Amino acid sequence: MSVRIRITFSKAGAMQYVGLLDLQRAWERTFRRSGLALEYSHGFHPQPRLNLACALPVGFTSQCELLDAWLEQPLPLAQIRHGLTAALPPGLEIRSLAQVDPGRPALQTQVRSAVYEITFLDDLPDLGERLERVSSAQQLPRVRRNKPYDLRPLIEAARLLPPDDEGRSRLHLQLAAREASTGRPEEFLDELGVNFADTRVHRVAILLIGDES
Repeated sequence: MSVRIRITFSKAGAMQYVGLLDLQRAWERTFRRSGLALEYSHGFHPQPRLNLACALPVGFTSQCELLDAWLEQPLPLAQIRHGLTAALPPGLEIRSLAQVDPGRPALQTQVRSAVYEITFLDDLPDLGERLERVSSAQQLPRVRRNKPYDLRPLIEAARLLPPDDEGRSRLHLQLAAREASTGRPEEFLDELGVNFADTRVHRVAILLIGDES
């Protein structure tokens, strides 16, 4: 009898520069090294049953990435966590584990929003004015992959946070992250007139359908 486990993990250090496919492969290697038997899909090209919630852009860090994994047999969560932790590459860290009903919808289809904290590396005395301009706009027309779209309805929340310990400005940003309509922090920053390279972007929450916040 297989079991579905949901892993919440952080991604930082060298792993922040690893894309989605390489991240998936890193988890596959981690399970092999741990000795935990993953369930495989059926068909001509069986694949280990691992599903990540949503892609994290290269260069971002996170404390809330989600992965669903199907194991061939039930095991105590403490045993699973111990085995995986010993096999994880530097930059990935398990924050929590939970057993999930195997009949629930695919993780990717349940994501509705993502929350970020953005730290600005340069002094921006007019950041509040820039934020007000973007927030009060009726539309923010943009083009992605040669297709026009409006960024404004994808911005669910944007507000200033207290400065960090070094006095740098910070921003709380919540964007829609559904499959058909995903807001990207780097595009929001572009609307602010800020280069992504002059910031640090950290994902602090992935909100699923049914979550209260």
